[in-house]
Amino acid sequence: MGGGPAGLSCAIEAAEAGAEVALIDENRRAGGQLFKQIHKFFGSREHRAGVRGYEIGLQLLEQAGKLGVNTLLNSVSFGLFGEKTVGIVKGDRIEMIQGKKLLLATGAIENAIAFPGWTLPGVMGAGAAQTMINVERVLPGQKFVILGAGNVGLIVAYQLLQAGAEVLAVLEAAPKIGGYQVHASKIRRAGVLIIVSTTIKEARGEEYVSEVVTTQLDNSWKSIPGTEQVLPADSVCIATGLHPSTDLAQMAGCVLEYVPELGGFLPVHDDNMETTIEGIYVAGDAAGIEEASTAMEEGRLAGVDMSQKLGYLSEEKASARKRDVEASMASLRHGPFGQMRRLARARIIQRCRDFVQSKAKA
Repeated sequence: MGGGPAGLSCAIEAAEAGAEVALIDENRRAGGQLFKQIHKFFGSREHRAGVRGYEIGLQLLEQAGKLGVNTLLNSVSFGLFGEKTVGIVKGDRIEMIQGKKLLLATGAIENAIAFPGWTLPGVMGAGAAQTMINVERVLPGQKFVILGAGNVGLIVAYQLLQAGAEVLAVLEAAPKIGGYQVHASKIRRAGVLIIVSTTIKEARGEEYVSEVVTTQLDNSWKSIPGTEQVLPADSVCIATGLHPSTDLAQMAGCVLEYVPELGGFLPVHDDNMETTIEGIYVAGDAAGIEEASTAMEEGRLAGVDMSQKLGYLSEEKASARKRDVEASMASLRHGPFGQMRRLARARIIQRCRDFVQSKAKA
């Protein structure tokens, strides 16, 4: 379930091995976040450096089509029942699809921040802004304030500039930005202010946002009286992080663990991305918030393991492919952020092993 980078990569891997694959996605086109990413990926050629996200999406869709993946679009997965049976709503019909192996690649949900006026028209999540400008080609406002200077906030700020909007400021409650300097430098060169230790105190307006009141924060994250400033914005874009979408995993009975480094509660899994429920796998943001490149590798890893256990790949071939994927993921998880994520993944995998062992002894 889920036709984003993780789901597509898993489907391609399994179909390439000879398995019959159904890919379920609620949108009118599979590809997920890739079609919102108009910037070029960076890193190594292996990870498609220099290729724009939407181009990667098109490549994956073409691969899946050539391999005969059965893609069910405009189809909402509403539940898991019995022996790996998925309930979907497609139009006015309800269908039940049974599989031997399932991948939960249901993505993530944006974190909301509440402040006076946050329900006014003009206040939106970063994902909504990206969808409107990059997918629907609609500019949802003229003057934006971005809340959150992680990678998403910085990238969306630049994309809004490209779409013709004015970005008055990017605010960050922490004392330093959380995103990569390469993204921060791009918007700074365009004249956008990045203001740290600052948040939104209030959004004002009658029928929609007309101005935003900001306030500085002290070391205890409390508002400093007298530091308020008023920005004449008509739109607020909230980019304060994501958390894994785990509804279907919970319905399936997967064990969840709280892992703050990866966004919150997520299904524990082994080193092949299989959860505590045999035959149910997880990948992408549903398995922890990381980059699209990592999501694709996780999807590939799940697809290889599924194919091996279904008899489509020999142990030797599967092991070789897994080693390639694991090496690729290791290269993506380097540096301080990568090390933090590697350690978090190791804890998740160990938690899964402990659960499986305790269940076997019971």
